[in-house]
Formats: sequence, structure tokens, C-alpha cells
Amino acid sequence: MARDIQNDAMKIAVFGAGSIGVYVGASLLAAGADVVLVGRSRMRLQIAGQGVLLSDLEGRRQHLEGAHVPYQESAVALAEADLILVTVKSADSAAAASAIAEYAKPSALIVSLQNGVGNADTLRSLMPGWQVLAAMVPFNVVQMDGNRFHRASGGELMIETCAGLEPWLTSFRMAHLPLQQCEDFVAIQWGKLLLNLNNAVNALSGLALKSQLSQRAYRRCLALLIAEALDVLRAAGIRPARIAKVGPQLLPVILRLPDVLFKRIAATMLKIDPEARSSMWQDLEAGRLTEVDYLNGAIVRLAESLARDAPANRRMTVLIHAAEQGNLQPWSGVALYRVLRD
Repeated sequence: MARDIQNDAMKIAVFGAGSIGVYVGASLLAAGADVVLVGRSRMRLQIAGQGVLLSDLEGRRQHLEGAHVPYQESAVALAEADLILVTVKSADSAAAASAIAEYAKPSALIVSLQNGVGNADTLRSLMPGWQVLAAMVPFNVVQMDGNRFHRASGGELMIETCAGLEPWLTSFRMAHLPLQQCEDFVAIQWGKLLLNLNNAVNALSGLALKSQLSQRAYRRCLALLIAEALDVLRAAGIRPARIAKVGPQLLPVILRLPDVLFKRIAATMLKIDPEARSSMWQDLEAGRLTEVDYLNGAIVRLAESLARDAPANRRMTVLIHAAEQGNLQPWSGVALYRVLRD
């Protein structure tokens, strides 16, 4: 139910100040919202020393001084929040739920802005009594030199339909982050997950997203992963929503086209900033664990629940785990396809 408190008196906490968390939180802060970022000391020091520079592929540039960006390392900062945006990695969802349940007030609205499927369900199961909404971030954010957080692709935030969002809609719109409310959010999440299967391909390619997607050899790898995932989803009775300009069923067909035809027919897929890279690539470069178990691994687990196999996604998961252990090397599209197919 909608709150009767005035929006300008309501506080937003962003729990998990990584690339997405800082971009969303700083954008809301720049638009006049009362925001606190909650994250690790590394990011606190970066922001204190350099501030936050927001930019996007449409030319926006806005700098926030570090002293004007409220930042806390302790989850105690959640206590005053009326809206909590959860942007931690999927593997940290249970720990985030525990911290929120300990410190947040029961009236706070919780929104999962995380990759993959099932994060909101994890939060709900561990936080009885709180209202938890699933949401989806369609765009890519790259953290660059100068503590610049660059939005390198398009799309609007999508979120489960809820009357309780009403007090927040203006703030998100003013922050250039309009909320698109959607029914049947499970279909939305699976539709986004299909697109996120490219995160691993991009990470192993060593290339920027636009360059990687411009090469048919890498697109064939993605087509293989998506086609296999679609077979598993069909067997499970799940119909993924269309997130891109092209419906899920047509994606593998279009991705397999020769480069000349692909660039002509799917030009919108290449409307990506040349600087964009996947979050999985960023994690591997920084020596962090990735979310592959919640993307390609989610397809593998769903297949296993149906007594099926998803060999291409299973092999991709193994390759990324090997890269996490320090065995990161650029793969050619031809070599990667051969391993995924065989």
C-alpha cells in the first residue's frame, strides 16, 4: 500500500555500492533524493578521494563531490531507509537479507536490482514481513578512470507492479531512471537472463561488447547458449519475455547471420558504447568471483531439475570458474565455440 509520508522526507539506501549501485544511487542523489550508499571501504575511499562522475552514451556528464555523497560501510545505515535498493552480487543475497532483517524497519520497501532469477525470492524467504519487489537493470555500467561510472547501453529499469512505488516514481524519473512497472516479472527475469548469457562470452573474448558482438564467431557461441536455454525453458513451461527488440525465439537465428546481414538487420543490438564491457569481464579483471552460477548456472540447474542436461552452458560455467582461479586468457570465437559445442 502507498505510504502517506512525503517523498522529500523519505530516505533511499543502496545496499551494495558496486558499478550499478553507485550509478543508480548517485543519479538519484544528483536529482535531489535523500540517498545513502552502503558498501565496502574500497569504494568509500574512491568516492572520498575522487567523487563520482556520471556519464552515459547520450553525452550526459555530471560530477558529484565526494563530500556530498553519503557513504557508510555498516548496514546500520539501513535503519532510517524507507526504500532499500539491493545491488549486491547474487551470491550475497542471503547475507544481505540477514543484514536488512537486522537493521531495517519493517515498513521499508525492498527492491532487488540484481542479475539472474530468484534473488527476490531469496530475500522474501529470509525476510518475512517485508515487502520485496523484483526489478531488472537492462543497461550496462562501466567503471572507468577518474571514478567515472559510465552507462554504456540503453533501456529503462523494469520492476514488479506495486502501488507502493507511487511516492518514488518522480525521483526516479528526475534521475533519468524511469521505472517501468510490469506484470509477470518471472518472464521478464528469464528474458533478461537469456541476454545475460553473453556476459560470459564477452568476459572470455577480452573484447569490448560492441567489438565482440560484431564478430559472427562469438555470436555463434551466444546463439548456442541461448538456443540451449530456450529448449530448457520450453521443457519447464517458462515463456521468457521479449527484452530486446527481437523476440527470444528469433535471437539465435539472427545471431548466426553473417556479419554484413547482422549489422543491417540487427543494428539496434550494436547501439552500444564502444567502451562497454560486461560486468563479468570487470569481475574477472578485478580478481573477483563472478555471477556465472546465477546466469549460465541457472540454466544448468533448471535442466537438472527436469532430468536434462545443458552441456554448452555447463561448459561455459566451468570455463568461467577456471578464469576465476587465474586462468584468464582471451579466447577466439572459433576456439570457444568448439569447446562449447563439443
